[in-house]
Amino acid sequence: MARKNPNKNNDKHVTDQSIDSSRRNLLKSAGIVGAVAMGTGGASNVIAQDSAARNSPSSPITREALEVLTAEEAETLEAICDCLIPSDENGPGAYEARAVHYIDRALSSHNKSVRENYMVSLEAINRYSKITRGKAFPALIKDHQNSILLAVQSNKVVGCAPSGSEFFNMVRSHTIDGTFCDPYYGGNQNFVGWDMVQYPGIRLSASETDVAQGADLAPNHQSAYDHETYTKMASNIEMTNRGGGKNA
Repeated sequence: MARKNPNKNNDKHVTDQSIDSSRRNLLKSAGIVGAVAMGTGGASNVIAQDSAARNSPSSPITREALEVLTAEEAETLEAICDCLIPSDENGPGAYEARAVHYIDRALSSHNKSVRENYMVSLEAINRYSKITRGKAFPALIKDHQNSILLAVQSNKVVGCAPSGSEFFNMVRSHTIDGTFCDPYYGGNQNFVGWDMVQYPGIRLSASETDVAQGADLAPNHQSAYDHETYTKMASNIEMTNRGGGKNA
């Protein structure tokens, strides 16, 4: 049962490199660029390979208290997000964008209905990882992490809810949301997601010169909620959700 084939392994490595080189072009598609402002994500069916070093001295990651995720869940989810949109020679990824912080906040608010799905699925992934690789998912090398995510996507990991493929698709979508959303929602730290897709940021008006510059327009690195109109709207929505009346 000799199954090792050096040439076959080399072919797989070439394929993985092709997937990685195409990832950011996929993220720059019109569907993603059109969604980055408010964080309504779409996604391509890709797991990227070979993440570069995540921590950069010039871009420290801000740590904040978790709202619903446990420390173990957050660590596992962070590793998953880093596989889906890793940092590389083209720039930072989901880790630097704090996609997990966005997901954690979302699970305490508009996505709280899927909190249990995250809980049981992350536990199932770690259990499968320990059985098949001898370590928890965050402790594995990137190639082994990617192989486990492929198993999740293929419904080979028992215990994911509502199924492996559905959980994978949900996390992928939420990771994109957290990487490219308006920073107001907890992700896209330092506007790294918007810079990745060359989105210049929110503008309440645009001059003819701005329009002519197109993709060359310098980013303003402003959240929508840096503008009074959006801030007031958000305040009114929050008061309404709490049962209060709207302010004029």
